[in-house]
Amino acid sequence: MTTISKGVAVIEAALVNIPFSPGVYRMLDANGDALYVGKARNLKRRVTSYTQIGRLPERLRRMVSETVSMETITTHTEAEALLLEANLIKRLKPRFNIVLRDDKSYPWLMLTEDHPFPQISKHRGAHVRKASYWGPFASAWAVNQTVTAMQRVFLLRSCTDSVFASRTRPCLLLQIKRCSAPCVGRVDEEAYGKLVAQAKAFLSGKANSVQKELAAEMEQAAEALEFERAAAVRDRLRGLTFVQGSSVINPASLTDADVIVAWQIAGQTCVQVFFVRGGRNNGNRAFYPTHTKAEEGPEVLAAFIGQFYDDKPPPPLLLVNQEMAERDLIAEALSLKAGRKVDIARPQRGEKLAVVQHAETNAREALERKLAETAGQGKLLQGVAELFKLPSVPQRIEVYDNSHIMGTNPYGVMIVAGAEGFMKGAYRKYGIRGPMAPGDDFAMMREMLQRRFGRALKERAENDAASDWPDLLLIDGGAGQLSAVRDILNDLGVHDVALVAIAKGPDRNAGREWLHTEGVEPFQLPPQDPVLYFLQRLRDEAHRFAITTHRAGRSKAITQSELDEIEGIGPARKRALLNHFGSARGVKMAGLADLEAAPGISRETANRVYAHFHAGARVNTGA
Repeated sequence: MTTISKGVAVIEAALVNIPFSPGVYRMLDANGDALYVGKARNLKRRVTSYTQIGRLPERLRRMVSETVSMETITTHTEAEALLLEANLIKRLKPRFNIVLRDDKSYPWLMLTEDHPFPQISKHRGAHVRKASYWGPFASAWAVNQTVTAMQRVFLLRSCTDSVFASRTRPCLLLQIKRCSAPCVGRVDEEAYGKLVAQAKAFLSGKANSVQKELAAEMEQAAEALEFERAAAVRDRLRGLTFVQGSSVINPASLTDADVIVAWQIAGQTCVQVFFVRGGRNNGNRAFYPTHTKAEEGPEVLAAFIGQFYDDKPPPPLLLVNQEMAERDLIAEALSLKAGRKVDIARPQRGEKLAVVQHAETNAREALERKLAETAGQGKLLQGVAELFKLPSVPQRIEVYDNSHIMGTNPYGVMIVAGAEGFMKGAYRKYGIRGPMAPGDDFAMMREMLQRRFGRALKERAENDAASDWPDLLLIDGGAGQLSAVRDILNDLGVHDVALVAIAKGPDRNAGREWLHTEGVEPFQLPPQDPVLYFLQRLRDEAHRFAITTHRAGRSKAITQSELDEIEGIGPARKRALLNHFGSARGVKMAGLADLEAAPGISRETANRVYAHFHAGARVNTGA
């Protein structure tokens, strides 16, 4: 029986228990990983279509041939199935689906509501604090620009509550007219509350009413001969007018909407998203979903929208540039998720069409740049293959480095580069476990390579291949490092990976590096050689990643104390103890009665802390 016949047999066996209801199906390979996730209004009818091999394109035939099991989940409606499908695709990343690779969180603008004088700030992550959240924004730059504008127009504080409580005189923001200084009583709670209300109205798209209110306030101050106050309001009005500027970038006809367009060139797609909130452009971002060349723009756009809003609320309106076959179903699913009506429109005229065309221009230019960069990357990889006489153009180059200070907080890192440039999703950090002599770089490299290739060799033994096997390893160092790494790989049984070491030139001058590879005398390249520049970039990126990883680990270690070793002492109790006694040493020297008197510390907790620092001491259990 051929593999495709086996796959068909698996599907036919699963069909016995598949109902005619809406739902989601998953095709799984021999490892239990998802090959494909799909949704259907009628599960049995849709899955049956995969048994009709003659009607399937080559891509789906290959998928069926790799299928060894199936799973299905029923839903009440097709819209629910669409939401579940998008969630599973984003989480499982099946090989035969269109997949959006978007793991970054989006920043929001936050106005706190748990303080008499609310703070305005940038926020990422879960919305757990009692506050008003506005966004999302495409980037930190976009939200920072908005925070600055809000400070200029509405004079809201941006300092933390602890800084606010400790101020005895106003900071520089008062002098540059970006804060009303509530920390030192320059504005009372009622007046500040009015500023906050105006800011919320502005963020809600009611800028015209805010502008009229400010204009009336300025005239009233002038009539009362309060010229200084009138001038201050005038400055706020000017800032508001500047922020309000209406154009294709800040469309007046849109209040809350996302503009989502897809542009295809040479089988690749760029999806450009513009966030419009309160009539203002909150920035834009380009995405490059992974898909086969057979998928058309409408298919890619439909799959993108479902996955994009899996972890964020959709606005009331989406403007698109493609006519999607399931537009009404997608709108129904997003409405179900948002708990209110969501429309998807493809504008034909007017300002909305101009906004979509502007987004299309950005998508086309971004994709053209990416294709040009990919072509340039391909030439560089071809140059690497020719320079080091590799059997083929490397698709995966791994670079290793480590960082420590006199052997403390040692970390090793691996960065990866390929045809698309730096593959940051494949970067890895290795906290060195030892034991080893302080600063023993060779021992650190040995541990790092053993852990990396130990896992890959296990995967290769189970699957006859490793999905992330490198073609070339680049090492920072000279002949000694090259020989040491080859010995480590030989001990592991790895003989099919090319090695190159790049040693810093005289006086550590960039451009005078010596290149070491096996079977060839060390050599140098001309300082302006593109391949040398490429290798320098790889080495420098590994060095940067190693340094930042080490610094993060060192900072974490500095913030730890002996209190972390006590069972039952979490962040809140640790903070309470340190605030009360001043330091971990102060806690250690405290008596049992002092510990019990600390705020937020129960008798049981005090006994546990005291027993930790005074082994063998008898403590009062309260019995």
